[in-house]
Amino acid sequence: MKFNVLKRSTKATTNYEGAKAYRMSPEMELYTAVVTASLSNKFYEKQEDTLKRIVELIGKVDPRFVAKLAIYTREKMYLRSIPMVLAVELAKVHRGDSLVKNTVNRVIRRADEITEMLAYYQLSNAREGEKKLNKLSKQVQKGIAASFNKFDEYQFAKYNRPSDVTLKDALFLTHPKASSDEQQALFNKIVNDALEVPYTWEVELSRLGQATYENDAAKKAAFTAKWEELIDSGKLGYMALMRNMRNILQADVSSLHARKVATRLADPQQVSRSKQLPFRFLAAYREIRQVDSIYTSYFLSSLEKAVKVSAENIKGFDLDTRLVLAADVSSSMYSPVSAKSKIRCYDIGLMLSMLMRYRSENVITGIFGDRWKVVNLPQESILANTEKLNKIEGSVGYSTNGHKVIDYLISKSQVVDKVMIFTDLQMWDNQSVGASLQKSWKKYKKSIAPDAKLYLFDLQGYGKTPLRVNDNDVFLIGGWSDKIFEVLAAIESGSNALKEIEKIEI
Repeated sequence: MKFNVLKRSTKATTNYEGAKAYRMSPEMELYTAVVTASLSNKFYEKQEDTLKRIVELIGKVDPRFVAKLAIYTREKMYLRSIPMVLAVELAKVHRGDSLVKNTVNRVIRRADEITEMLAYYQLSNAREGEKKLNKLSKQVQKGIAASFNKFDEYQFAKYNRPSDVTLKDALFLTHPKASSDEQQALFNKIVNDALEVPYTWEVELSRLGQATYENDAAKKAAFTAKWEELIDSGKLGYMALMRNMRNILQADVSSLHARKVATRLADPQQVSRSKQLPFRFLAAYREIRQVDSIYTSYFLSSLEKAVKVSAENIKGFDLDTRLVLAADVSSSMYSPVSAKSKIRCYDIGLMLSMLMRYRSENVITGIFGDRWKVVNLPQESILANTEKLNKIEGSVGYSTNGHKVIDYLISKSQVVDKVMIFTDLQMWDNQSVGASLQKSWKKYKKSIAPDAKLYLFDLQGYGKTPLRVNDNDVFLIGGWSDKIFEVLAAIESGSNALKEIEKIEI
């Protein structure tokens, strides 16, 4: 299957600011929409509109592309909700073989995703009444049934919650076949509500919170002891450890336990297994930065080490490659990545640019809004550099004059090899003098650097680009994960984002 879409993405339109733009092909638009989807409101597009657009695009592309994209976003980009959306919607447009079953089974990688898949299914199919999940798609049913054999009792018990769709509901609906007598016994426990209560930090702290204490000192001592016990147990997962760093610092754990936490955070194997999106490290860094503890700086350093581990597999550039990293900090980039997150879209752009800065040597870094501003930063830090840029984001104004990045290079007659812009692609000329990224890029290529390449990192997935994207000198990459740099490496080898998705085997 070939996705010859880049050269077809030339239909002129306008972006949300009314500036000239180019519509992507359905495949490319679907790709950029899903890899930037948090299912929360964006600056220009509400959550339900985003989901509606994704569903409409699914009907316009090859079902096998949808299946491969679902697996790609789950296994490569580490996204959770959107792969389930793709799998369920795929069942509406494809029948006749095991494609849907295999896709469903592949995207379910945690026990709670069994029930989340069914919850989205009933939402998507507008089921009402007591039997909201009757007439379940046969292939969805088979895929979920197959996924039941992936998990043990602890994993089932950890996510066995009293939600609209329970694990018992899922088991009765899909009738999974046990792979062994032990697995059948486990299924029977689910049916009889007999799963052993798991030892998790949530359960342990909940029990402690319900206890009574003589005074505040006794309560604090109990929580200190419990956090030390949880740290020693090894049952505190990597994500849970990051989320609870503030609580651990405020609990005044011992130096021994603080060292254990810091060691785990920075351990290369645990960082790799955790598969954290880069902005999770930034969120943790911000959460503890102001905590009054003698171990705060120690933990901050551990987070820097951890995020560097996650960056080690990024293929950077040496002194022979002249690189520009430009992050969009305009007002449309202020949308939070999810309803409860303090991380905004522009934070992701800053973070991704600093990951690439860490892996590259000959770099011009900066931010743009009304203006373009060069900011010289050391190579060694990632999180600290991101925070430095965050503190000055308002100094360049809040429009989206991406052309100013290229105009700067033209004014300096500066030859570079690659320009990377991290943006929502909603470029416009707030001074109304007819400037545009396309015009500036064309001028730069003609008069200064004919071999230069432009990489647009789409962080919002609105489906429009500010200039024609082709396979010669302008490339489009979407997503929030450090895995986007694998696409960048593939481009260097003559590939593109859609060809990487095409490589997925089902």
